[in-house]
Amino acid sequence: MGEKKMKIGLLPRLLIAIVLGILIGSFMPEVFCRIIITLSGLFSTFLSFIIPLMIVAYVSMGIAGLTSGAGALLLVTFLLAYGSSLICGSLSFIVASTIFPSFISPDVVDLIVQASSRTLDRYFSIPVSPILDTTAAVVLAFTLGLCISVLRSKKQLGDSLYNSLSDFSKIIDLVLNRVIVPGLPLLICGTFVNMTYSGQTAAILGVLWKVFLIVIIMHLVYLLFLFIVAGSVGKKNPFFLLRNQVRGYLTAIGTQSSAATIPVNLQCAEADGISEEVREFVVPVCANIHMAGSMITITACATSVCLMYDLPIGLNIVIPFIAMLGIAMVASPGAPGGSIMTALPFLYMIFGREMGDVNGPLCAIMIALYLTQDSFGTACNVSGDNAIGVIVDTIAKKMRGTAPANQSSSAGE
Repeated sequence: MGEKKMKIGLLPRLLIAIVLGILIGSFMPEVFCRIIITLSGLFSTFLSFIIPLMIVAYVSMGIAGLTSGAGALLLVTFLLAYGSSLICGSLSFIVASTIFPSFISPDVVDLIVQASSRTLDRYFSIPVSPILDTTAAVVLAFTLGLCISVLRSKKQLGDSLYNSLSDFSKIIDLVLNRVIVPGLPLLICGTFVNMTYSGQTAAILGVLWKVFLIVIIMHLVYLLFLFIVAGSVGKKNPFFLLRNQVRGYLTAIGTQSSAATIPVNLQCAEADGISEEVREFVVPVCANIHMAGSMITITACATSVCLMYDLPIGLNIVIPFIAMLGIAMVASPGAPGGSIMTALPFLYMIFGREMGDVNGPLCAIMIALYLTQDSFGTACNVSGDNAIGVIVDTIAKKMRGTAPANQSSSAGE
């Protein structure tokens, strides 16, 4: 019998890449450091080329694959999921902008800004322009997805287009799993080589662990808020609903995948007393469109990066970013670390065109910040799905003329 190969997960590989980057930047000569930075830069160029294709593949498939008979419930579910993303992103910015300045002091900012001027350049780069810019990719994806969904519902040519799009998404899956995900440690390593060589690493790492803890607390507080609202609407005990969700939360931490957690989340929804037709509709749909935990994390991390690099930030900057990202993150479940991958091309809305370059160090820092707690963000995402399920189920029962109070006993008083 052949020996089983031990697989190292993405998070351990990223942590190893950070350590290696720090060691190389601290002890290796400039020539070697620039080689690593050049390789990292070539990978980031390829990443920026793939991201618009990823958006077209996953967003269009996500929309085209939604059930055609859901009608009003689909609209209600989408509005609740999108509204949840807007609310949690805004609250995340308010909390981050209030608390983070207490440990991101002017001295830390000065140190990082001064050190950033000493970064190393690549030996060379290969100019590869994406086929589409990201906004065009989102528009194209929504157009394709909606049109294919309508054609399929009317039995008019939709299946052939759907199958072609499905094949295209499988190609992107292959690229992501065989190239992008294995290459992320190289990107992170190159970033930390440059940061360490220039003297930024110590200051940034001193901030990151505090950001991590606050983000996790925000996840839990938002879930409490969401289930209190759901319990109030559905006449159910919110703490009983939260207790039912523990299995789904822990499963999501282990799998780091909204899609892989759907079977367990359906069991949690059944324990909540959500009707079968609603839970089998809402849980898979929300696994694709409700990214509350990811939105909290990305907004908080972007705020911390702005504070560290002394970039202007305010609600007038954050709200358009959240509004765009709430739509674009329909692509998230299809890609490993999908939420931050989807967010990358839109970070210019916060960092500016130059600093928000997908190939730049700030985007690489955002990847490192996000992926170190991706599992907790996923757990928040899927747990919030069932809170939305309770609300949609209540609305569905009212539409059918069934009183939700009849179901309250099954979800605890």
